[in-house]
Amino acid sequence: MTFRTLDEIDAAGQRVLVRADLNVPVRDGKITDLSRIERLSPTIRELAAKGARVIVCSHFDRPKGRRVASMSLAPMALALGAVLGSRVRFAEDCIGIAAQQAVETLAEGHVLVLENTRFHPGEEANDPAFAAELARLADLFVNDAFSAAHRAHASTEGVAHLLPAYAGRLMQAELEALGAALDHPERPVAAVVGGAKVSTKLELLGNLVRRVDVLVIGGAMANTFLAAGGKAVGRSLEEAELHDTARGILRQARESGCEILLPSDAVTATEFRADPPTRIVAVDAVPADSMILDVGPATVAMLTSRLAAVRTLVWNGPLGAFETPPFDAATVALARFVAAATQAGRLRSVAGGGDTVAALRQAGVADQMSYLSTAGGAFLEWMEGKTLPGVAALGR
Repeated sequence: MTFRTLDEIDAAGQRVLVRADLNVPVRDGKITDLSRIERLSPTIRELAAKGARVIVCSHFDRPKGRRVASMSLAPMALALGAVLGSRVRFAEDCIGIAAQQAVETLAEGHVLVLENTRFHPGEEANDPAFAAELARLADLFVNDAFSAAHRAHASTEGVAHLLPAYAGRLMQAELEALGAALDHPERPVAAVVGGAKVSTKLELLGNLVRRVDVLVIGGAMANTFLAAGGKAVGRSLEEAELHDTARGILRQARESGCEILLPSDAVTATEFRADPPTRIVAVDAVPADSMILDVGPATVAMLTSRLAAVRTLVWNGPLGAFETPPFDAATVALARFVAAATQAGRLRSVAGGGDTVAALRQAGVADQMSYLSTAGGAFLEWMEGKTLPGVAALGR
């Protein structure tokens, strides 16, 4: 799809409503990670520098249509001001008199944050009247919240049909990176999919086997495929009720010409804790009293060899229980291989999903991928081949 960007906006004097994602992690009332605010800042800076009156809206947490003091966006407005290095004003509502007066007194080049959109039930209901109230505040709409684009809410989808709509710089970067990874990739293209359960990624696997040349399946979900193939996996986490489904995915992959790579060896332990006694065994020799908690070194060697010829890689999910050492070893090794190939210019790498981002940061290579998406659910739905309402609304 094609969409309009900030390059097409004559922003001077315009009231620009920016849908941001200020749903940042908070602990004991303090923001613990500013990444989302930092990634939003280029769009805000650019619009303000062009003389726009920048009006930022966002949700935070799940207040379920009522005002909850602990879910106010006031702290996020302060944090945005600190990141921008300039004062950011705050309106105590996102619609109505309070919002309208705050916008009317906002000077060109200045920034205003509206209160949590989810304080109103019309937000999640995508109520036309609520969307119209938001649209009254602005002349133009900029969506810079790809991470919320999978939700058809008033501030992500509804308002985009009421005002001229544009993609912000973060949204633009995300769409361009994801498009280059699966919609029009340089081939061969591969995907790495890990995680605990096949049941949570059925649509993802079904879409990928039709679109990639090589599909690596790791994490506990690989155990279901191994067991479906007749291998005993001991006490490993697996989904016996999905064996037929796993065999169907393997069959679909063969019909589509997609090569699926499963572990050939595994790191096992009799208990799941940090640094227990471990054994490396072939996947057809897992002891009955043991659990598969990571893929083994032979599997890592096989993956790096097979992926050496790949030109595009999409990654969602770790290969093992990476949060608990030493079961992070395979994920770290593959991450460093992918990072090195990316930095050498041999590979375009796009990764996303909460566990994936955490694993790549743990490996020290998060900033060495071609693109790292922090969009969570939206990234996963994009990989599943779904149309994201907030993105579709930006189409020309």
